[in-house]
Amino acid sequence: MDTANEKTAHAESSMHKRFYIEDAAKWDGQVVTVKGWVYHKRSSGKIKFLVLRDGSGLMQSIFFQGETQPEALAAFEHLTQESSVEVTGRLRKEPRSPGGYELGVISLKTLQIAEAYPISPKEHGVEFLMENRHLWIRSQRQWAALRIRSEIIRAIHEFFEKQKFVRFDAPILTPSACEGTSNLFGTQYFDEKAYLSQSGQLYGEVGAMAFGKVYVYGPTFRAEKSKTRKHLTEFWMIEPEVAFADLNDNMELAEKFIEWIVQSVLANRAPELKILERDMKELEAIRGPFPRVSYDEAIRILERRGVAIPWGEDLGAPHETALGDEFGKPVFLHHMPSQIKAFYFKQSDIVGGPGVEGTGRYALGCDLIAPLGYGEIIGGGQREEDVNVLKRRIAEHGLKEEDYSWYLDLRRYGSVPHSGFGLGLERTVAWLTGVDHVRETIPFPRMLNTLRP
Repeated sequence: MDTANEKTAHAESSMHKRFYIEDAAKWDGQVVTVKGWVYHKRSSGKIKFLVLRDGSGLMQSIFFQGETQPEALAAFEHLTQESSVEVTGRLRKEPRSPGGYELGVISLKTLQIAEAYPISPKEHGVEFLMENRHLWIRSQRQWAALRIRSEIIRAIHEFFEKQKFVRFDAPILTPSACEGTSNLFGTQYFDEKAYLSQSGQLYGEVGAMAFGKVYVYGPTFRAEKSKTRKHLTEFWMIEPEVAFADLNDNMELAEKFIEWIVQSVLANRAPELKILERDMKELEAIRGPFPRVSYDEAIRILERRGVAIPWGEDLGAPHETALGDEFGKPVFLHHMPSQIKAFYFKQSDIVGGPGVEGTGRYALGCDLIAPLGYGEIIGGGQREEDVNVLKRRIAEHGLKEEDYSWYLDLRRYGSVPHSGFGLGLERTVAWLTGVDHVRETIPFPRMLNTLRP
């Protein structure tokens, strides 16, 4: 039973600000109240074990006759997985427990007894888990991956704030395509056709001409009928754009950006990486400089590694994997064939050389390929700044010049060399967490046959 001191401490604990499991080290030895859900429970003779989750972590709580109120011992028997409870007890160090602390239970208040939970500890098929995604995200691996996603987003904003970029929001509804109309979701916009944005880049270029350096952060949509482990139809992009910057400036920015994100995750989400069994030594080695390989060099490497492709073809998953394996760290692929890149890329006749009236063989683009088969996580490059060249490129791609009149204005009024890139958030989360499929890197994935929940 409670001593007078324990009762007093219990009463005082209710006046403290809310205790979260992740802050246990700050409350060692004190009486605290955990508000959360039953993760699982078990009994061993006179001792009962209840593992709680409160959204910030897991904690084992111990029910022991003589220390725990009889009412709490009785209530323990009726608890089911995901029942919501308030548990009060004394916090103490225990290296064998999740998080390194455990709770010696004094009292328990049941808020709701959950019905039979559909996601039990046994194995479930992917289709079943996707149908129950609204519940699946409570599982430890999903919880850990999404916590790391949140940290990556925080680090992204922090990086650009420190670099004095201006956040510049692009519209989701657009009147025309950024890279062509074949993979867009169309919708009726009053009396005309509109599209869900496939990129905020063109609008980011507007911002760069006004503020010097900006970044766009928002959702994008691609109507590709792809079923690979690296594709979603709705995903989030981070797209910086910088005035007076060339291709090399762009790669330097991307390199610093990735290094910042990786080191932030290591510093702030090590427990979650451990849950996911991620090799942290691999992540600790992700520091610049990253290798920079031209498309021509990549063709020779791929031939040597037995996955050759003809010059002019875009790289597929096996080729990106081979390049990642070659270097064991992120690698820049630059100077790709113009024929496989979008209309807005500046062109060059030779690798490292200037273009001749914008009719070059190469696009001044750069992709960053992540190792371990995660493929392209960044795509970008230097933009064409000459209005006449850009007009011709628009026509060559079968696009309507009138749809891009505002974009051409950027070249009419104070045009300058400028560059930028886009980072796919979900692919980056997949790489850093080591999860196999991007469906586990976003709360509610949208894929070819997935629209619910």
